[in-house]
Amino acid sequence: MNLPALRTSLVLAALLTLPLPRATQAASVNAGAIAPDAAAPFAVRNIATFDGPWAIAFLPDGRLVVTEKAGRMFLATQAGAKTAIHGIPAVYDRGQDGLLDVAPSPDFDRDRTLYFTFVALDRAGGALVLARARLEESAGGARLSAPETLWRQQPSSRGGQPGGIIAFSPDGRHVFLAVGDRMEPETAQDPDAARGKILRLNRDGSAPADNPMAGQAGIRALTWTTGHRNPYGLAFAPDGRLWEHEMGPRGGDELNLILPSKNYGWPVVSNGDQYSGIPIPRHGTHPEFEAPFVYWTPVIAPAGLAFYQGSQFPAWRGSALIGGLVARGLVRIAFESDSARQADRWSLGARIRDVAVAPDGAVWIIQDGADAALLRLTAGTR
Repeated sequence: MNLPALRTSLVLAALLTLPLPRATQAASVNAGAIAPDAAAPFAVRNIATFDGPWAIAFLPDGRLVVTEKAGRMFLATQAGAKTAIHGIPAVYDRGQDGLLDVAPSPDFDRDRTLYFTFVALDRAGGALVLARARLEESAGGARLSAPETLWRQQPSSRGGQPGGIIAFSPDGRHVFLAVGDRMEPETAQDPDAARGKILRLNRDGSAPADNPMAGQAGIRALTWTTGHRNPYGLAFAPDGRLWEHEMGPRGGDELNLILPSKNYGWPVVSNGDQYSGIPIPRHGTHPEFEAPFVYWTPVIAPAGLAFYQGSQFPAWRGSALIGGLVARGLVRIAFESDSARQADRWSLGARIRDVAVAPDGAVWIIQDGADAALLRLTAGTR
């Protein structure tokens, strides 16, 4: 056995023999079998189409930035007019990898900066990258200028499950980055592996001095939480708490409250099983790990996460909205003190890749795949 494999095996063995502290969190709720609602309280309008889109994000002026996994990025008006953004770095477009998330700087009106993630091509496959660049517009065109790599995953991987979701802290000082396990599950428990973690960085990519392992070497200095599988949602709630969702294996999609230095258990525990059918110990058997507030078996394949604070749907304020790839629709999560529940689930007949809330309170979602529709949801009936 080589040294990295031996090290991760020892880490897993040690975790399995840890004493079990008393559980304090209420049991997780399985929402997987809840049927979609019969009717939806919104009207759906098709705005534009994209080829393999991955993320949508609003600029302060109400326009959207849309990424396509193959390495394209666009500005889109709410009327559907599209402008290609040039200057995108070359991406490793294979399977789940490619151009991923995009988020405007908290000071976008001043600095015109976009933060974005992609899987970069190298000899060994692809490495997840967090980058930023200035959005320049002139003569009806747009491009990214002065691109800067803030963090690059090492080593690279030929696996999928990159994560790549960006979230800024409410005060705008820090950027959080969700990093998947790249289909190398044992690395999610290796503190020195840039896999299966949520990272917290200063906006220039440096390690904050108050991170849980600040002052340590390598990925440890950036690590906020560990033990994640395939995170495709990361967002701050209006109360300042950070939430994440991730895809489970065969069952066990999760919605997690993210707390510094906590371990979320993958691959030691899961509420799903291996694709082969081999069972995985459940969260309840190892309460030293943080359990999800909500999980889904059967899965919904969650993608995209946004908290609602708009005026179009007053009853949704404070709720989380999650796109469903397998669920082929939209899920609303309601929060009550220290609990969360699936309040609504609407079928939209297509895989939903991302969700965002516009300045006017309309909800925007984008479908997955070729000829994918960008849709606007407004109060009313379909």
